Amino acid sequence: MRDKLRRVPSGFTLIELMVVILIIGLLATIVVQNLRGATDKAKKIKAEADISALKTALDRYYLDNGSYPTSDQGITALVSAPQNGKVPDDYPAGGYIEKIPNDPWGSPYVYQSDGDNYVLKSYGADGVEGGTGKNADIDGSSNPSGSDSGSN
Repeated sequence: MRDKLRRVPSGFTLIELMVVILIIGLLATIVVQNLRGATDKAKKIKAEADISALKTALDRYYLDNGSYPTSDQGITALVSAPQNGKVPDDYPAGGYIEKIPNDPWGSPYVYQSDGDNYVLKSYGADGVEGGTGKNADIDGSSNPSGSDSGSN
């Protein structure tokens, strides 16, 4: 009787283990491919949210001062009072925004202004003007064509 008990195979065969590993590998590949697209979408949404916050701060600056910060003053005029050009008389102690973020791809947002209108945009993943898909520009300009502001 002891001989019969010892001869009963237990565990999985090598083929069964290989099939399971193959299935897990295929599932992991599918999940990674889906996450890649989600990451690009999340970065675009983050850039849109950053631009929206910057536009709100720019509008508050405009309401208080009668003009937007010029290109010479830069978008940093939202964080601390500008030292050149038209200096605001009553600049708020904490500024208009805590800090100016970089876009989700690590580049600074593009800001140009003549004081009346502004161009505010991210050049997308490739950091170059124009593009499609994840490389498309995200535009938050006061006039979305961006043609009304003095661009260099």
